[in-house]
Amino acid sequence: MRASSIPFRLRVWDRIAIYLALGSITLLAWWYLIAMTADMAAMDMPQQMPPSTAAWTLRNTIMMFLMWSIMMVGMMLPSAIRTLMIYARIVRQTGLSPLLATLLFLAGYLLMWTVFSLFATLLQGLFNQQMLVSDSMVSTSNALTATLFMVAGIYQLTPLKQSCLKHCQSPVAYLSQHFRRGYTGALRMGLHHGLYCLGCCWLLMGLLFVAGVMNLLWILALTLFVLIEKLLPSNPYTRLLPAVLMLLCGFYFLINAL
Repeated sequence: MRASSIPFRLRVWDRIAIYLALGSITLLAWWYLIAMTADMAAMDMPQQMPPSTAAWTLRNTIMMFLMWSIMMVGMMLPSAIRTLMIYARIVRQTGLSPLLATLLFLAGYLLMWTVFSLFATLLQGLFNQQMLVSDSMVSTSNALTATLFMVAGIYQLTPLKQSCLKHCQSPVAYLSQHFRRGYTGALRMGLHHGLYCLGCCWLLMGLLFVAGVMNLLWILALTLFVLIEKLLPSNPYTRLLPAVLMLLCGFYFLINAL
């Protein structure tokens, strides 16, 4: 079933309010990332500065967690907008406020990525202690870069990846199968959908360490890849091509690591 086949329509003001809310959250997240990158540039922090063995302080950890959390909002929200708008059209028929229900769905969705951000922060701290990434959050190890590319490439071809991606590519089918009533149901559905999205994209987020966690062009490239992957219909070419490219990149860095 396509989104266009859903008979329900949102009122104009509901549609405007939801788009404004989602757009504002996305823009604020990207504004934060751009501002942080500008601050790093103002401090003349080179992308390839050597790693430091200094232990992270609690402040470092909190700031990195905040950065990862906001970055996940900026990267993952654009690819979820289609699902959120379809959900808003469906939930309107139950008598709930489409705006409030959609924001609760979004809160559950982003909560899953916030949990991921905590693990990503801890992983970054571990990489930093092992001197595998620089203080500017770029991989300094060809072996690490090769591993990230190859594991992500292999995962692209696994049944788990394809199962999670199928739910993200078919929001109408997903919402029909997992619909829950009420505002609590909206939050639960957001958590559930976020779990599928996490299963689809978590290893792709590991590639952020390849060119730099705060490299805006690299962040944008991965954001567009996730968006395109969810919008395009699944076929052997869209599954195989990204996996092959990632594996080739992995082999390239593996050869350089030897």
